[in-house]
Amino acid sequence: MKRFLFILLQLSIVLSGFAQSGVKYTSVRLNLREDANSWSNVITVIPKGTAVSMAEDCDCEWILVSYQGHTGYVYSKHLTKSKPSYVSTGAHVKHYKNSAGKIIQSPTHYNSAPAGATALCWDGTYSFSQSRRGTCSHHGGVKVWL
Repeated sequence: MKRFLFILLQLSIVLSGFAQSGVKYTSVRLNLREDANSWSNVITVIPKGTAVSMAEDCDCEWILVSYQGHTGYVYSKHLTKSKPSYVSTGAHVKHYKNSAGKIIQSPTHYNSAPAGATALCWDGTYSFSQSRRGTCSHHGGVKVWL
């Protein structure tokens, strides 16, 4: 019942608020979560530089947003008013599940180090690995730790 009321509340906010709301951009790869906390389930991952619609712009720690038909909460610290200036040279960003079970962006080509990157691989890709073991293992190894 609690879940149903939560969904109903989100839907009413979406219908009433997003039409007159603002748009902000993600400054990092950002988890869209079911609830306004870091331990709730991740609905989807929003790529860096993606526009999201907000029900309201506030100084809240968590903000309810809409992205590709999904509605959920994102950590407001990672939203900006302008689109980040990074450029991905890859056509599609891929992800993998690491040894801890977390979804991580696969090494990707960028013109400069994007937020969240942990290493530059020898093949020119930036890694987002959360452990040193295996980082850039299929990309020539680590050239520089960031």
